[in-house]
Amino acid sequence: MNTQISKFCTSEGDALLIVDVQNDFLPGGNLAVPEGDQVVAVLNRYIAHFRERGLLVIATRDWHPPNHCSFRAQGGPWPPHCISGTVGAAFPKALALPVTTLVISKATRADKDAYSGFEDTGLETQLRSLGVHRVFVGGLATDYCVLNTVLDACQAGFMAVLLTDAIRAVNLRPGDGDRAIELMQSKGATPAAIEDFS
Repeated sequence: MNTQISKFCTSEGDALLIVDVQNDFLPGGNLAVPEGDQVVAVLNRYIAHFRERGLLVIATRDWHPPNHCSFRAQGGPWPPHCISGTVGAAFPKALALPVTTLVISKATRADKDAYSGFEDTGLETQLRSLGVHRVFVGGLATDYCVLNTVLDACQAGFMAVLLTDAIRAVNLRPGDGDRAIELMQSKGATPAAIEDFS
């Protein structure tokens, strides 16, 4: 008889928060994250888990204007990516988002960047109105938008669970992803993987 108790039993008040899994961040995209496509199948397992329990699924997305300040032509560090309404900004077809997914668009202003799903999006207010107190976060990229979203979730008083098997890093500097994970944990995020769920 298996008496092992799973680390996480999801219930009312939990939500899955998928960060910026968009075509431009996958292989072949304008700002591809190495192995970024590998998060999709794992996230689909999490999506199925949350759907089976009637829990909220949220997906953030970069939704930039064509002249966004983060683009190199405007002096930013990145090539043009995730321009609103383009194929690059779309969620990949392989990502099994339910029709009830709460979609959060961020970095929509030309003059302001936003790595966090909480920055100027109203996400915190929506989560509170829906009774969410714990968010399970995966997506792209570990060292940028996942990092900032998790830090803001913790800062706002939500419990944050980092889905370590459903994230990938840019790693502009070697080890950026590992350092980001360490920082998220130091601020209160709990690491988890799919085998930790019942």
